[in-house]
Amino acid sequence: MKFIPHNALEEQLAAVHAGTHDPETFVIQLLDQQVFMPVRDEKNPIKGFQRSTQAEPLIIEDENGERVLLVFTSPERAKPFVEHYPEYAGGILTELSWLLRRIGGGVPISLNPGWDIGMDFDADTTAQL
Repeated sequence: MKFIPHNALEEQLAAVHAGTHDPETFVIQLLDQQVFMPVRDEKNPIKGFQRSTQAEPLIIEDENGERVLLVFTSPERAKPFVEHYPEYAGGILTELSWLLRRIGGGVPISLNPGWDIGMDFDADTTAQL
């Protein structure tokens, strides 16, 4: 599946992959960019009302048994992946910096898993951010 950037964040990420944009600069810029985080839908939701204050993000275990938080550059990028996790049909669009403050850092993050144009951050990197 060819990756065609749909927004400025995806254009920057594609430029990192093409070698025309500095990865460290991208990561710093990424903090203020909006990312999409799939979250578990509530059982028996009341329309337009979210009971729980804690959204449950999509976290999977990688091949090493490490828990990885999944985020995407847009809701459209998440669709092919979350088809395998139908209970995560909801989502939050928020700045990565806000997300890192909420999770407290130190958690590996995968940006755009399943796509050629993505980036993985280990726990040390997210802790530094």
